[in-house]
Parts: sequence; C-alpha cells; structure tokens
Amino acid sequence: MSYTPGVGGDPAQLAQRISSNIQKITQCSVEIQRTLNQLGTPQDSPELRQQLQQKQQYTNQLAKETDKYIKEFGSLPTTPSEQRQRKIQKDRLVAEFTASLTNFQKVQRQAAEREKEFVARVRASSRVSVFLRTAQKKGILYPGKEPQVQVQDEEITEDDLRLIHERESSIRQLEADIMDINEIFKDLGMMIHEQGDVIDSIEANVENAEVHVQQANQQLSRAADYQRKSRKTLCIIILILVIGAVIIGLIIWGLNR
Repeated sequence: MSYTPGVGGDPAQLAQRISSNIQKITQCSVEIQRTLNQLGTPQDSPELRQQLQQKQQYTNQLAKETDKYIKEFGSLPTTPSEQRQRKIQKDRLVAEFTASLTNFQKVQRQAAEREKEFVARVRASSRVSVFLRTAQKKGILYPGKEPQVQVQDEEITEDDLRLIHERESSIRQLEADIMDINEIFKDLGMMIHEQGDVIDSIEANVENAEVHVQQANQQLSRAADYQRKSRKTLCIIILILVIGAVIIGLIIWGLNR
C-alpha cells in the first residue's frame, strides 16, 4: 500500500480519509490480537504466521500514510475565522490517531515477544539435541552415572534453521516497525506543539488588532468631539463679533444724530 498525497486540498475529504485510516488501524489491531491468541494452539501454522506478518505490515503502512495526511491537513491554508475550528478538528484526529497507534504498538510488542519465545524454544531444543547426540557418541552423557533417559539421534535440521531464520527476520522487521511508530509519536507531539504556538500567535494578533481598532475608534471619536467643539467656538466668536459690530454701529449712529 502506497501513500497518495492529498485529496485536492479539501479539508473535509482529507479529514474523512484520516478518520477512515484510523478505523482501519483499530480494526487491524483487533485482528492481529486475535491471531496472536491463536499462536501455540492447534490453529497455529506457517500460513497463520504469514498472515499475521502481512497484517502487521499493512497496518504499519496505514500508520505512516495517516501521519502524512495529518501533516498535510495541518498545513492547509485557512482564514482566521476558521482557524479555531480547524484546530479543534485536528486535535480530535490526533487524539484518535494516538489512541489507535498505542493499541497497535501494544500488539506489535506482543508479537515480537512471541517470536522471540519461539526462536528461543527452537534454539534450546536444537542445542539440547546436539549435546545429547554428541555426549551419547562419546559415552560421557552423565559422567559416573548411568543414563536415565533414552537419547535419540537428533541434530539441527534444515527446517529448524529455516524457522529460526524466518522468525529472526520477522523479529527484526517488527522492531523496525515499532521504531517507525515511535517516530510517528514524535511527529504527533511536534505537530501539537507547533500548532499550539501558531494558534496562540494568531489569537494574540487578533486580540492586538481588536485593541488597535478600539484605540483608533477612540481617537476618531475624540477628533470628532474636538471638531464639533472647534465649530461651536468659532460660531460663538463670530456671534460676539457680530454683536460687537452692531453695538458699535448703534453708538456711531447715535452720535451722528
């Protein structure tokens, strides 16, 4: 399964893709756990272990793909009015993704432990077989004592070597997958931190803008008041001058009479 970037920059479709992948990861984790419970039982078989490995690889790829989708979702352009809602949506997706990854990593670790136990049993069985065969041939199985068990002529078989090789390869792959999930956890933590800083910065800028707008409105209001007072003062001065001119005119008219 390969990653296909984006859905045309549509946040709704991208969020839907992320949610769908999270559900798949959760379901795969349940199926992996069910398969793990069958190991060591009559249902155990090479085919079952192969299916288990394929399911783990598929789920790990889903996790990587979802990580890229969430990064893309967080980088989509948005308006200040949409920023808070987008953050809430992303936080929800990140929380759901984190929960699904935690469950998946848990079953991954269980699978690795099962594989290690299987390899240890095969190796132990092979070492005991070789030791018993060699000791029997040399007649020193139990120095000073009579053998108490019937020893069979067994040695490490090609099947044992093949099983050990397959299981060790599976263990290495599981450990690499677990490290991949750890890196995704780090990415999620970094994205949450960076997104929080961005939101805080945007909110601070919005608040500063509101303060500046309020200050501008206050200044405009004061300017308007000053202008009204100036006009009123000018009218009073003109009125006084007119009255003064009338009085002077009357006085001159009276003197001339």
